[in-house]
Amino acid sequence: MHYRPLLATLLVAAAGLPKGIVYAATANELGRHSADVVRGVNLGGLFVLEPWITPSLFSEWEHLPQSPVVDEWSYCAVLGKPECMRRLNNHWATWVQESDISTLASLNINTLRIPIGYWALAPDLSEPYIQGQIPYLRRILDWAAAYSLRVILDLHGVPGSQNGFDNSGRRGEISWPKRPSDIRQSLDSLAVLARLANEHRSVAAIQAVNEPANWGVSKGGITQYYLQAYQVVKSIAPRITLVFHDAFLPVSEWSELVPNNMTGSYLDTHIYHVFTEESLGLSNELHLAKACADGEKLGRFNTQSPVICGEFSLATTDCAKWLNGFQRGSRWDGTYLTTRSISPGGTCAGLEDMSNWGSEKRVFMRNFAMAQLQAYEKANGWIFWNFKTETTDSWNYIKLAQAGIIPNPPIGSAFGICPT
Repeated sequence: MHYRPLLATLLVAAAGLPKGIVYAATANELGRHSADVVRGVNLGGLFVLEPWITPSLFSEWEHLPQSPVVDEWSYCAVLGKPECMRRLNNHWATWVQESDISTLASLNINTLRIPIGYWALAPDLSEPYIQGQIPYLRRILDWAAAYSLRVILDLHGVPGSQNGFDNSGRRGEISWPKRPSDIRQSLDSLAVLARLANEHRSVAAIQAVNEPANWGVSKGGITQYYLQAYQVVKSIAPRITLVFHDAFLPVSEWSELVPNNMTGSYLDTHIYHVFTEESLGLSNELHLAKACADGEKLGRFNTQSPVICGEFSLATTDCAKWLNGFQRGSRWDGTYLTTRSISPGGTCAGLEDMSNWGSEKRVFMRNFAMAQLQAYEKANGWIFWNFKTETTDSWNYIKLAQAGIIPNPPIGSAFGICPT
């Protein structure tokens, strides 16, 4: 059995998706006010499971040698659809609450980026994934409207996986877009999101796909998909801004795409300090310097095409449990991809628990937060990953802000960490 567009259409129609009021075209929705800098968080771990964000969902397989469960695909494949449906309905109902949205608004967040996979939108019912996400998504869109927050709907996983990461839904091989139906299914997913945007004015933008890997998919293929995505979204929801990721290439690689072909679109880049040995080896001072230098680069590109930093965190180690994948260790302590620990002490113990942070660590983390917010506001703004986590404090915006480590209001242009 393969993807059948008509079956997918009937399925999402049954879930109450709009056939589509189309609003009149307006100026770029995401940046409709020139001074309205994006200051946002991701609602990660909700509609696309990531073991490190919600380890409680995966803990029963933690001690199995070579666990058969490593991502959402295998989670549902092992449990079976009825049990997967039971567990994930509970998860969707509880992971994001109205109180979270209210708290984020009180912390002066103005944008929510919501990752969601193709299987919720244009599914192949022969696959192990389950559906039922849309009513929960609608609920969040209504809450966003109630608290005057705008939303970026982010197609975080596409058929076959665009990067081989667990955050695409399926860890392993990069197979998108090898099947003839892959692009069609991805574009159909965007069409569903565009119809949702027409019914929910809190939606300001749609992201074509999250983090396509240039080492598995050619830049030419990614570019062609972006052009098709732009046409699909704009034909259904003209007011909506299209967001596209840099595919882990320098932002300068995309300098011609927006002004020539995708008017008003935003480039998304993700900046982390934890996924290479080089970045993990930086001193505190060099972490701050790198953040400031990244801001200068983004600011220069922003004069050509709008750009946002759509993912970043305060982590300077990869010690978050399962950050590199379920049952995988960390480079920091020499248990992943290397036997040499980056840390002189060689341990991750307690590093992700804020209660263990002394005054010097807290001062650095606050400065690191301010440096990144200031840097990314040299472009069009930032979206922190993640709004919350179960156990990893340097990735938990709400906890960091409530502890005073991330300032409130988080107005990067008011901070003086980076040279002006």
